[in-house]
Amino acid sequence: MKSRTRWLALTASPLFAVMAVLSAFDPHPMALCSSSPGMLPGDGMTLMYGLMSLFHLPVWLDSAGRG
Repeated sequence: MKSRTRWLALTASPLFAVMAVLSAFDPHPMALCSSSPGMLPGDGMTLMYGLMSLFHLPVWLDSAGRG
């Protein structure tokens, strides 16, 4: 069970990073979630996915530190 949890933790950061990139370049953002086009190539969802990717990054850093 511990290896499954570790595997799931390792997949979170790259998955959120991919979701951030996809939402940043989505040509049709959801009308309910976006107010108006801004200067940055993203919206609130892009920011959220980017922050979630950073939040889950320590698992990768811990894994890299162990060698």
